[in-house]
Amino acid sequence: MSTILVIEDEADIADLLALHLQRAGFTAILARDGITGLALAKKESPALVLLDLMLPGMDGTRVFKELRRDPRTLDTPVIMLTARAQTADRVAGLELGADDYVTKPFSPKELLLRIKSVLKRSEGMAAREALASGPFRFDSAAVQCYADNRPLDLTQTEYKLFQYLCEHADQLCDRARLLGAIWGYSDAATTRTLDTHIKRLRIKLGRHEDCIETVRGVGYLMRAAGCP
Repeated sequence: MSTILVIEDEADIADLLALHLQRAGFTAILARDGITGLALAKKESPALVLLDLMLPGMDGTRVFKELRRDPRTLDTPVIMLTARAQTADRVAGLELGADDYVTKPFSPKELLLRIKSVLKRSEGMAAREALASGPFRFDSAAVQCYADNRPLDLTQTEYKLFQYLCEHADQLCDRARLLGAIWGYSDAATTRTLDTHIKRLRIKLGRHEDCIETVRGVGYLMRAAGCP
C-alpha cells in the first residue's frame, strides 16, 4: 500500500483528498503547511507528494526545491496542486521538475488517474535504475552513478567499468575479462589502460575507494558488501 503525502492548507480539500486516496487503497498523510510537509516527506519517505503551491510558513515552490536538494526525497514524485490555471504557471511548475501539475478545482477521479500514472512511470524509471551495489546505484538512462545518493563525476568508460564491477560484485574479474568486456581488447598484457582507469575510479570513489580490491597478478574484485 503506497503512502501519499498531501501538503494542503485548505482543510476541506485535504480531507477530500485523503478520503479518495484511502478509498483507492493508498495511505494518506496530511500536512497543513510547508514546513511540516517538508519534514514529513523526509521522515516518512512517501511514494508521492501532492503539493499545494500556496502554503503558509513555506510556499510550495520552495518546498519543492528543498525536496529536490535532499537525497532522501530527490527522486520522490511530486504533483503540484494550485489555483493558478494560466499556461505560464503550469509551464513554470513543470520546468521546475514537477511530475505533473493539476489546477483547482479538479476531479478527484482524474487526480487519482494522474497519481497512478506518475507512480507507474516512477516505477518504470526505478526498474531502469535497479542495479544497486552497496552504497552505489546506477541510472542507465542518464549514464549516471550515485554513491550515497550523490552523483559521481565519471567518464563514460569509467561508468561502464564500474557498473561491470558492481554487476559482478564479489566475483574475481581477471584483467583479460575486464579488458575484453569494456575495451574489446584480447591481449591483457599489452596495455595499462585498465590500471589507469581503476586508479582514477578509486580517487573519485573517495571514502569508498577500498571497495575495489586488487588481486595481484590476476585482476580486481568488487567488495560491495564490505564498503563503508
